[in-house]
Amino acid sequence: MKRDEIPPGTLYLLILKTLSLHGPLHGYEMANSIQQSSDDVLQVEEGSLYPALQRMLIKGWVTAEWGVTAGNRRARYYRLTAAGRKQLALELSQFQRVFGAISRVVQIA
Repeated sequence: MKRDEIPPGTLYLLILKTLSLHGPLHGYEMANSIQQSSDDVLQVEEGSLYPALQRMLIKGWVTAEWGVTAGNRRARYYRLTAAGRKQLALELSQFQRVFGAISRVVQIA
């Protein structure tokens, strides 16, 4: 199946929503969850995911701590903060507004 690029401006939304649903995750789990939730349409590349997570750490939307995976590998686990939950609500609102506007434009009368 062909995978599509993640629409610009939605990566934060996808990461925040995934963390809100599943709790602390490491990067691979996050990317895998997004891919599975989208029925394999969306694929988050490492080159996008980890820089986004770093920016989110700086903004205070997530925290991170080192842990061990089920496969006994060391990984950084990310957790949503209160500020991240607020940002998630804002991101969802903006997405719904833009998606609604696009839907109105492309609607067939």
